[in-house]
Amino acid sequence: MKVAEAISFRLDRRVPVIVICLGLIIMVAMVVNVGRGEYPIAFMDIIKTILGLDTGNPDHPFVIKHLRLPRTIVAFMVGVAFGISGTIFQGLTRNPLADPGIIGINAGASLAAVTVIVLFPSLPIYGLPLSAFAGALMMAILIYALAWNRGSSPILLILMGVGLSAIAGAFTSLLITFGEIYNVSDALVWLAGSVYGRTWEQVFSLLPWFVVLVPIALFLARDLNALNLGDDVAKGLGSAVERQRGLLVLVGVALAGAGVATAGTIGFVGLIAPHLGRQLVGGTHEGLIPTSALLGGIIVVLADLLGRSLFAPIELPCGVVTAAIGAPYFLFLLIRNRKK
Repeated sequence: MKVAEAISFRLDRRVPVIVICLGLIIMVAMVVNVGRGEYPIAFMDIIKTILGLDTGNPDHPFVIKHLRLPRTIVAFMVGVAFGISGTIFQGLTRNPLADPGIIGINAGASLAAVTVIVLFPSLPIYGLPLSAFAGALMMAILIYALAWNRGSSPILLILMGVGLSAIAGAFTSLLITFGEIYNVSDALVWLAGSVYGRTWEQVFSLLPWFVVLVPIALFLARDLNALNLGDDVAKGLGSAVERQRGLLVLVGVALAGAGVATAGTIGFVGLIAPHLGRQLVGGTHEGLIPTSALLGGIIVVLADLLGRSLFAPIELPCGVVTAAIGAPYFLFLLIRNRKK
């Protein structure tokens, strides 16, 4: 009985319909994204190539399967990671303005990743996600430790995160200022937040984090619901507040670190996706986490599509597109919530 209760879920009846619709939208968006570029490919030719059918054009398999499809899959997976991470941190802090980028988690991951890119460029590809995760984890531990006052205060978590984010940003700028020019160029492109040039190697390096952490986040949805009600209420419901909060922080940090390591600092996805998700399915995390995940994937895939289409043949990094949309949205949320 206890095991059944631990894995039980409470879903709004809207959730399955919304998730199916978002799933269809993301599939269409990914196919359209694969078809766009200097060498446009028809929608049905993309479907046939993915299914292994002949389209009569020998270039299609290479362009689709080796160049564009892995890039699009990486965009989707990174968006999912940021969407779930943002949902977790907004639930933990009980603050709709919380986001891995705003509270400093992405800054820690960025500092560690830039350190590897600039100072240790010969490290293998899997070293970057591990270093980003380590940087994000160290930042989370620092935030958690400095905000501790006989318990972890959600408000102090945010304030400490903002301060430590500024410090990490300063050290990142220092590395870029004094690093070797070629390594610094790579770091600057990476910091802009882009899925340009991503291959199956990045897909498979991100996949283990994705496969392990997404189910864990869904499993912890009930705990996040309890913590979102406040520590006193959560304790009254029998929750081990600090243990559950620590585990959720670890999952959120790992997802943010994996996303940053793979595609750089694509900002505001973790802010926007949970807000849109609440409008669609409400605030219960059993439904909000998968909804925000799919919305995050849609946002990054569409940002990549817009970045390649708006000023073609010049490509804008998708991080620039999300920032252009997310910064005004953040200001709107600040104004709307200033009296709350």
